[in-house]
Amino acid sequence: MFGAVVMRRYPARYRFCLQCRFLFVEAPDWLDEAYKEPINIYDTGIIARNLALSRTTSVILYFLFNKEGQFLDYAGGYGIFTRLMRDIGFDFYWYDPYSTNLTARGFELVDGMSDFELLTCFEVFEHLVDPVKEMEKMFHLSDSILISTYLLPAGIPKPENWWYYGLEHGQHISFYSFATMLFMAKTFGCNLYSNGATIHMFTKRSLNPLLFNLLLKLSRYGLFSYVKRNMKSKTQEDSKSNISSNPKSIL
Repeated sequence: MFGAVVMRRYPARYRFCLQCRFLFVEAPDWLDEAYKEPINIYDTGIIARNLALSRTTSVILYFLFNKEGQFLDYAGGYGIFTRLMRDIGFDFYWYDPYSTNLTARGFELVDGMSDFELLTCFEVFEHLVDPVKEMEKMFHLSDSILISTYLLPAGIPKPENWWYYGLEHGQHISFYSFATMLFMAKTFGCNLYSNGATIHMFTKRSLNPLLFNLLLKLSRYGLFSYVKRNMKSKTQEDSKSNISSNPKSIL
């Protein structure tokens, strides 16, 4: 499709699949350097994004899933989202082989844990070299995956016309159209529910798409407050749990 310069010095070639309308970087050989720090310095929206996604996810889980179940944040970074969700009252766990869990310690994924009610994977898919292979791993852990990633605008923009290419940090290498999402859903024999822009769910369950999108909208207009009032925060409970399992931590 076009070329660009990534991280001010690496030439990148962007290819487009006519079958599934997936745009991707061919052989990105700068990733080791790009991931010297897992969260790049340009991601100034990390806190605001996690706060917003915690509200959206809480409403989805409360009304469409078993809110008492266990949930997993996949590629959870520093653990911010996991901690937020536990503070609201959902039994969330963290997994990320490339980052350090700073804020949700004690609630990591361990061997033997599976069959999560739902798996979240936010602002990750644009980083994946092989999205299908990664989704196979996710579906071994849950039959429902809630993700966020910006879909390609109509008429694929040139590198200088779309900030989401992330040329300055070099971590974004995969870009999806709605057709790509449908193709992946078909590949895994699941349903796709999406707002057509940033929030997408792959699930083996059958949901009402109108209700899904209504809940996404209402999560921004007060419905989250209702959910939070009716959930019991795990903040204090988690503190006591960590103290009892690590008695030396109180010395």
